[in-house]
Amino acid sequence: MSEQHADIREAVARLCEDFPGEYWRALDRQRAYPQKFVAALAGAGYLSILIPEDYGGAGLGIGAACAVLEEIQKSGCNGGACHAQMYTMATLLKHGSEEQKSEYLPRIASGELRLQAFAVTEPSSGTDTTRIRTAAQRVGNVYRVSGQKVFISRTEHSDLMLLLARTTPREQAAKPTDGMSVLLVDLRSAVGNGLTIKPLATMMNHATTELYFDGLEVPAGNLIGEEGKGFSYILDSMNAERILIAAECVGDARWFIGKASAYATEREVFGRPIGQNQGVQFPIARAHVQTEAAALMVAKAAALFDAGKKCGAEANMAKLLASEASTAAGEVCIQTHGGYGFAEEYDIERKYRETRLYQVAPISTNLILSYVGTHVLGMPKSF
Repeated sequence: MSEQHADIREAVARLCEDFPGEYWRALDRQRAYPQKFVAALAGAGYLSILIPEDYGGAGLGIGAACAVLEEIQKSGCNGGACHAQMYTMATLLKHGSEEQKSEYLPRIASGELRLQAFAVTEPSSGTDTTRIRTAAQRVGNVYRVSGQKVFISRTEHSDLMLLLARTTPREQAAKPTDGMSVLLVDLRSAVGNGLTIKPLATMMNHATTELYFDGLEVPAGNLIGEEGKGFSYILDSMNAERILIAAECVGDARWFIGKASAYATEREVFGRPIGQNQGVQFPIARAHVQTEAAALMVAKAAALFDAGKKCGAEANMAKLLASEASTAAGEVCIQTHGGYGFAEEYDIERKYRETRLYQVAPISTNLILSYVGTHVLGMPKSF
């Protein structure tokens, strides 16, 4: 996978050189958003890589997007500030009307608009998406939205947001996954007019928020696709999300492994490099093996997605393997550095906090195992 899209990787690495560890450490202390970094990525066209050329984008596949995000993480930066602009494209591209795509995609591609928020999760439902309570009621030419979302990132730094809401109560729908719709919300006019955003402090700098909807009016023309079919639409974005985040985790793991192996080679204790000791060397080698295996699954999932084939199982497995690989590599990197692994100036503790998120979000490891057990292996569901 690291050999694919070599030109893109080299260009992204050069861009990331302008955003060294000091830049990210300062933002982390302030819990600030990396505006300059995101603007640089947008200006270079990387955030519009999946948008077709007809709408001003690069028209490349998710494999190229994976190369961008992996290289960002491998360079010590953090693509979590803007990666949603890539995976939310899937829902709009596949199910948006021509009018919607013509209205928004060129402006997103140019960087004029940011589509970086994807509102699905709610406090009461968690990952049981069929039980969301946020409701959108059609009244004339608008939908009136009421409810609450949680752990929705980047809403304070996005112009547009994809929102999943119930347009038909669950008990009235033919099946639990029916009756949900996707609306494109213009955050610029929504905030203060039915939408309240509340920042949610977390262990990493991820610009996460809670959203409160109180009669927010969204034009009916902002409905993506058909009313009631939103759950199937967001699956396209979810598979893309899992593949892209898996690529980020591979990048994180390679950063950790590079740091650990270099330090183990240079650091001398008791008159020899600590990496000469198998107790230090072998865990780093194992982390490398684990990472390369995960990278292969990411590449397979991306290839299936780009070919328009079913990739739910592969996307989930890629995310599981890569998130576990990056967490394991982070643990090894900290252990190799000893006390310095906890020192802010080494960036290891920051990167570890950032990558640890992905064993929980956007879907937990246990739910992936449940999916594989029931949908792939055909075993009975436990819930």
